[in-house]
Amino acid sequence: MNNNDVLRKIRYTFDYNDDKMVSIFKLADVEVDRAQITKWLKRDEDEDFEGIYDKQLASFLNGFINLRRGKKDGEQPRPEKTLNNNLILRKLKIALDLKDTDVLDLLNSVDFRLGKSELSAFFRKPDHKHFRLCKDQVLRNFLHGMQIKFKK
Repeated sequence: MNNNDVLRKIRYTFDYNDDKMVSIFKLADVEVDRAQITKWLKRDEDEDFEGIYDKQLASFLNGFINLRRGKKDGEQPRPEKTLNNNLILRKLKIALDLKDTDVLDLLNSVDFRLGKSELSAFFRKPDHKHFRLCKDQVLRNFLHGMQIKFKK
């Protein structure tokens, strides 16, 4: 999955308009304008389409955490320069205040079976011997389950 797909899914699931998207970035102390949001949300084949970089998506996800869970006092977390599916899944899990069982329930709701130990492997540090990379299929199904549960 690319970053633009993740951004589109979150926007669609929570029915955020452009102004709300801009305000979410602002919660992470990042300034973007409506025109930029529009370019990121365009279809890949559109001539005005622009890819969203990892650092920008990480900033959005940090803002999404602040929106859903409240902003921490003090310095805000720095956005990661490179993102992978594991980090995206972790940030969404934090933002939505999900426990492991909640994540598994979301995946089960779209007929995607995953064991608790497989899921916990996604949240381990990369140098841990049981760490496992989260594949696109897992993230795609998680986002779909999230859409079913949270779509207004």
